[in-house]
Amino acid sequence: MDNTINNRLKRLKNNYLLTVTNDDTFEEVVKFKLNRSSLFIGLSSIFVMMIFVTVSLIIFTPLKYYLPGVGYGNIRQVKEFKKLKMRTDSIENALKLQIKFNEDIQKALKGSVIKRDTNSLKLPKLENIDE
Repeated sequence: MDNTINNRLKRLKNNYLLTVTNDDTFEEVVKFKLNRSSLFIGLSSIFVMMIFVTVSLIIFTPLKYYLPGVGYGNIRQVKEFKKLKMRTDSIENALKLQIKFNEDIQKALKGSVIKRDTNSLKLPKLENIDE
């Protein structure tokens, strides 16, 4: 167990050479001397910086107003939004009813109204419950 930990620590400290070469001329463009620990630290710091930049962009710019469901904005804007949403829904329902009414009127004017059964039904008399 102790031997495997020592081997892992040695591998973290082993130096590696990363070279970037031009594919056409095989000319070395960039050389990097790396080890696993420095690579891990570098990638972790880049990741943390990306998170920091993203969060700061959202907090300190007007981008936060475009995020759905966050609820930014003052109370007046939120109340106005809810009021407009209710009005839009009621107008939409009224429009549906108006369209249905117009279709029924057109059917009546064309004479294509479905005749309904208007025969009276013989129902049994109800008993008095007052007794």
